[in-house]
Amino acid sequence: MSASRGESNGAPATAAAMAEGLRAAGHESSRMRSRGRLMVRRFAANRGAVAGAVVLLILILAALFAPYLTTYRYDRISPLRAYAPPGRDNLFGADRFGRDVFARVLYGGRISLQVGLIATAVGAGIGVPVGLVAGTVGGKVEDLLMRIVDIMLAFPGLLLAIGIVAVLGTGLTNLMIAVGIGSVPGFARLVRGSVLSARENEYVLAARAIGCREWTTMWRHILPNVMAPIIVLATLSVANAILSGSTLNFLGMGAKPPSPEWGIMLADGRDTLARAWWMSVFPGLAIMITTLSINFIGDGLRQAFDPRMKIQ
Repeated sequence: MSASRGESNGAPATAAAMAEGLRAAGHESSRMRSRGRLMVRRFAANRGAVAGAVVLLILILAALFAPYLTTYRYDRISPLRAYAPPGRDNLFGADRFGRDVFARVLYGGRISLQVGLIATAVGAGIGVPVGLVAGTVGGKVEDLLMRIVDIMLAFPGLLLAIGIVAVLGTGLTNLMIAVGIGSVPGFARLVRGSVLSARENEYVLAARAIGCREWTTMWRHILPNVMAPIIVLATLSVANAILSGSTLNFLGMGAKPPSPEWGIMLADGRDTLARAWWMSVFPGLAIMITTLSINFIGDGLRQAFDPRMKIQ
């Protein structure tokens, strides 16, 4: 009789615990949705960020659908159209080989955006774990990792990228790796500082109190709560990577002709700027508009993730 009473009392208790857990999960899910909607509203309240997002989307679509937006190939040579000014047949004019500048700018967007995204992925893929481990483990491990980062910071990012390209060799792949490695110190220092602040929070102390391992706490509890500044930095790093990649390509250390990369197009037009200004102006405008729109988006994300920001 007592056993059956115990079982009957245990069943409602278990059901009540499950119901309480479901309610808590529902509240947490609702809280996350509310927070997500609030961040979207903060981002939408920043007109510059919205404009940047629209412009960037247009640039991405133009690069993806380049074959449908122009009838010319980016590498098609036509000597009869050499140095043709902007007009009906060639919207952005033609270069010294008669290649359509508009087509080359469109196709070049694919390369420049690829450089920005992959280089940022390389920098974040190395820098985030380094900063996470340094901030969580501490001690000699932190000292060793941060001294390596300090050595890398002793060199300007572009100069460091040039040195890496000189070691690895020229080429678009090596250029993306070099630019990505140049951005590692920024990610590492940002993540380490965020982790040092986050690891003293109550949820981290509670995770340690119930016996979570250090690595589990680091990846499951600390990292998700320091993602906001990482996302903002990664967005801004895409713009910096595009600029750095264009600079290295301008110097002949990346993609090779007849690649329509924007930096190469600037290099091709530098000697004929007075005679054929369109060869340099249009790829230069493409670089400026792309990086400016990404920077606006990064500023909007920073405000969206900032809990102190009020929607105006």
